[in-house]
Amino acid sequence: MARSNSGPVVALVPAAGRGLRLQRGEPKAFVEIGNRSLLQRSVDGLIESGAVDRIVVIAPAELVQHTCDLLGSDVTVVEGASERTGSVRLGLVAAEDAGIVLVHDAARALTPPSLVARVVAEVQAGRGAVVPALPVTDTVKAVDFMGAVVGTPDRSTLRAIQTPQGFRADLLRRAYDAASDSATDDAGLVERLGVTVHTIVGEALAFKITTPHDLLLAEAIIAREGT
Repeated sequence: MARSNSGPVVALVPAAGRGLRLQRGEPKAFVEIGNRSLLQRSVDGLIESGAVDRIVVIAPAELVQHTCDLLGSDVTVVEGASERTGSVRLGLVAAEDAGIVLVHDAARALTPPSLVARVVAEVQAGRGAVVPALPVTDTVKAVDFMGAVVGTPDRSTLRAIQTPQGFRADLLRRAYDAASDSATDDAGLVERLGVTVHTIVGEALAFKITTPHDLLLAEAIIAREGT
């Protein structure tokens, strides 16, 4: 395992959300592909990276024991909140000794372990906040509340952000202490502090499994690779 100079590398995996868009009648993180849940696959990737010292999973209150049974004793499981921001806050409490914190979506279940290791390496090299990113390939339009187009951003400057997002632990704690509302992106909270967030090249396999179409794609990839 890799350890930072000021404390362990701890990965937080928020998994308390409902993820209704998958239409499976259960929390998204617990939906299975290839006989393993998205959550199990995400945790496996973190472990296989060799770059993480400890993993904290934030689960729905009624599924904490089930999550413990699913993941085993090497993973810490804590009760989450109704909103993602609240869940990450609770995860940070359980990672009070961390020197570096990763926040990783359970829904990015096919994320290559090498991407996890690259994010950690960048933070260990001195970056305060690091996120994986891919160029946006579609044309993006800004629209008003009526659906009328009001602008076309230059896509050459746009990036689709993935996880794990890596942070110096004290910086992420400061960002959460200053946050007064919920957020879907931890790096966005760090940006509000005026701190630069750095990007590294992401991975196509780190896509977020959110819709039934995404799930079909993930199942096809798993079937092809036999994993």
